[in-house]
Amino acid sequence: MKAIIVGGGIGGLAAAAAFHQRGWQVEVVERAPEFTEVGAGLAIQPNGLRALDTLGLGDSLRTGHLADPPAGIRRKSGSWLIRNDIDDLKRRFGQWVTVHRADLVDLLRAAVPAEALRPGIDVHDVRPDGTVIHSSGTSTADLVVGADGVHSVTRRSIWPHVPGPRYVGYTTWRLIAPPQPVEGSVETWGRGDRFGHVPMPDGRVYCYMMANAPAGSRSGLDELRERFARWHEPIPALLNSAREDAALQHDTYELPNLRTYVSGKVAILGDAAHAMTPNLGQGACQALEDAVTLAAAVDRLGVGAGLQAYDRARRPRTQMIVRRSRQAGAAAHWTSTTLTGLRDAAMPLLPKSVFDRSLTPAFTWTI
Repeated sequence: MKAIIVGGGIGGLAAAAAFHQRGWQVEVVERAPEFTEVGAGLAIQPNGLRALDTLGLGDSLRTGHLADPPAGIRRKSGSWLIRNDIDDLKRRFGQWVTVHRADLVDLLRAAVPAEALRPGIDVHDVRPDGTVIHSSGTSTADLVVGADGVHSVTRRSIWPHVPGPRYVGYTTWRLIAPPQPVEGSVETWGRGDRFGHVPMPDGRVYCYMMANAPAGSRSGLDELRERFARWHEPIPALLNSAREDAALQHDTYELPNLRTYVSGKVAILGDAAHAMTPNLGQGACQALEDAVTLAAAVDRLGVGAGLQAYDRARRPRTQMIVRRSRQAGAAAHWTSTTLTGLRDAAMPLLPKSVFDRSLTPAFTWTI
């Protein structure tokens, strides 16, 4: 049995590794000239680690990459809006790790035969019968997996009339700052903007920023330093220490709910199926869940029944995570002084159960 995976990012390589381990021939076509990831840090939450465990790769990340869960959310002044019980989160849900995105891609790539990797291939069309038309010709397989991101060619080929991704109203910057002490993984909310920092195992600090902005607008590090100059430390220090070319900016998109993730011999996963806001940090974790669930279902049940089982298992869950992620970050992007004042007054008073309802469904997944 052969699977063609369109897209060589985290979800695509995880799918390739999962099918390869089950004895399938795999072919991974990726339009970039090499298999790597341009990005910054990535927190892998307990459910993502369990998905990696099914590939035998979880312990590789636990060695030297262990991290604490998020410590909470602060105001611009530095006072707490939400403060998490870190030990309780680890006891209830499991371990977190922090890794550079490129390092995770390298780990997954090493689990796939080198001869299966085909970089520099532009896919033009994917057909339900398992045919993939690309810049080097045509390939066919028993299964095609579309793991080609939010602007997926696979999705547009199979479902040309479904709505495309929608801009959610804010843009995101990511960078890695030089080593310096920070108090855990913390996010700070302003009015229409926020800043998060996550310590990495080597002492560097992964930083992300989000701000309301028109789609396509661009700002550099100087503008970010000015925007966050009067926020609590270590935010100004982190930005001042970063290299001038360190910030990567991407507009934030979300995919409306699809009626199915499968058609014929084709399945989509990750951002191609359910692109979501980064508010819960679940994008990569959900792609990993998708990949191992798809491989297990198809290998156990055959392509037809396996794809239907994958769709039944993954679509309700991922669309729930998309919705909760959107809701989790909405209040950070309010711009009304009155509303943000009410938010800042109310959040510290909310019972712990409110936040548990957002976290528990994501973290407790098992295949």
